[in-house]
Amino acid sequence: MNYRSAVVLGSAVPVVDLDERLRALEAIIEHTLAGRWREVRPPTERELRETAVLRLALAEASAKARSGPPLDADADLFRGCWAGEIPLRLVALPAVADPRLAAGIEPPASIMTYRRKEKR
Repeated sequence: MNYRSAVVLGSAVPVVDLDERLRALEAIIEHTLAGRWREVRPPTERELRETAVLRLALAEASAKARSGPPLDADADLFRGCWAGEIPLRLVALPAVADPRLAAGIEPPASIMTYRRKEKR
């Protein structure tokens, strides 16, 4: 089986400063969907207080990955049983509008650009 795995060890602590919390949330949103932060309203102070943001100082981290064809024994290849890889990938599905959204408001260009990249 091919895989990617990461293990991170450390002690998480809450980010209490509202400005720092806001910068962290912006970084997460922009990493997920570049340009989206500028398209939406900023969170209210209440929303910021109600959203947990944690800082994690890394004490230790490791990553493992495996790729390529199976490492079957030569004798197994003559058993008449299929062997190989079944590639899987995670893709974004079409946007689903809030049912309360006014008619005629289309998804922003950043979301549509993201979808086109995923279809390739």
